[in-house]
Amino acid sequence: MKIAVAAAFLAIAFSGAATADPAGDVAKGEKVFQRCKACHSAEKGGADKVGPNLWGVVGRASATKDGFNYSPAMKAAAKTWDIATLDVYLTNPRALVPGNRMAFVGLPAAQDRADVIAYLSTLK
Repeated sequence: MKIAVAAAFLAIAFSGAATADPAGDVAKGEKVFQRCKACHSAEKGGADKVGPNLWGVVGRASATKDGFNYSPAMKAAAKTWDIATLDVYLTNPRALVPGNRMAFVGLPAAQDRADVIAYLSTLK
């Protein structure tokens, strides 16, 4: 059984697929999130900026934050911002939701993504 699990892990790791380490570091994620603050706030009740406030984003359906004007592409995306979906999105936002307005090109480092997702997961 352990060999099968290890083989599956290696297949995913070498496939080029987005695979954030589930053991992201919250403090490091908060630091990485500084790159996002130009467009997103993350405080409870915080204002939207160019992008929506990300308080409570983990587990939320895409394009459902009240009061934010989402792109037609994001409205049609029908995603749930779970850990796996956030990992893929943060790797390359335009690949997961073509035509969305987010200008950010993504976080290529899996550990940066894991850390940011760990941080976002605390915002509840």
